Amino acid sequence: MLTSTVCAAVSAAGLAVAALTAYRKRFLAAMRIAAFALIPIGLAMTGIIDWITGLVLKPTVWAGFGLLALSVVLFMIGRAVERRRGGVGSRKERRAAASARGAAVSPGASAPSLGAGRTAAGSAGPAKGKTAPEDDFSDIEAILKKHGI
Repeated sequence: MLTSTVCAAVSAAGLAVAALTAYRKRFLAAMRIAAFALIPIGLAMTGIIDWITGLVLKPTVWAGFGLLALSVVLFMIGRAVERRRGGVGSRKERRAAASARGAAVSPGASAPSLGAGRTAAGSAGPAKGKTAPEDDFSDIEAILKKHGI
């Protein structure tokens, strides 16, 4: 009941400010102020304000939030201890899985595609007009030196 009264008072004050603003021929600003002024009374009439105040002012709700926070902290501590001990997902198991995964891939699988009919040994050098990657980096280095970086 008190929250509804406060919301009504805030809305009335906002509408008064909007009326004064409209009196000064600033209609667009007055419309915006009136829109904002109607929000508190609208929330009070829908019952959202009572729900929020009931949520915030109940000690059992805060105790529930505290228990949820405690459970998250305990879960994180358990995961940290498990990793230190070498439990599920230990470093040894991860290294073994990575080495098994690496052996399954063929050595040429990560080589770039050279296009149809071209092989690594038979490919020509860089095309005319294009520079090698080393030249690109020297250009970048020159630009950085020019700017003092």
